Amino acid sequence: MKIRYVLPLALAFTSFANAVELHHVTVRTGTDGLAMVPLTISNSGKDGLSCNADFAHWYSAEIATVEPGGSTRVELWFDAATGTFAILNDKRENLPVERLWCGLSGRAYATRMQIALDRTDAEKGTRTVSCGLEQDDVVCR
Repeated sequence: MKIRYVLPLALAFTSFANAVELHHVTVRTGTDGLAMVPLTISNSGKDGLSCNADFAHWYSAEIATVEPGGSTRVELWFDAATGTFAILNDKRENLPVERLWCGLSGRAYATRMQIALDRTDAEKGTRTVSCGLEQDDVVCR
């Protein structure tokens, strides 16, 4: 048997063949079984803030901008069964939040400060943070 027939056949039965297999992913929609935990972000600094969420290790999006002295409210949804916070997109699909952060507008990533979320926020039913520039770093409390 010639190598040109054996090699493709052997490769077809290796684990490499599964590397490109696509699987259906069910996306949760709506808010059934979820508790709303509004997040209020206040800007105590003199510069605008850009607040962002990382939904997956390859995808992040701006969720709010906050002018100096202003505040904004972001609707977060909490799934007590999984401990996951989510944001709904325009199709009401649940986007699980891996991380939230704010930074100075125009250079948000370079100046970012993470906003921690945990179950106690969900138990309280709300989360409030104030962010501003302190000694060249954005600080959120």
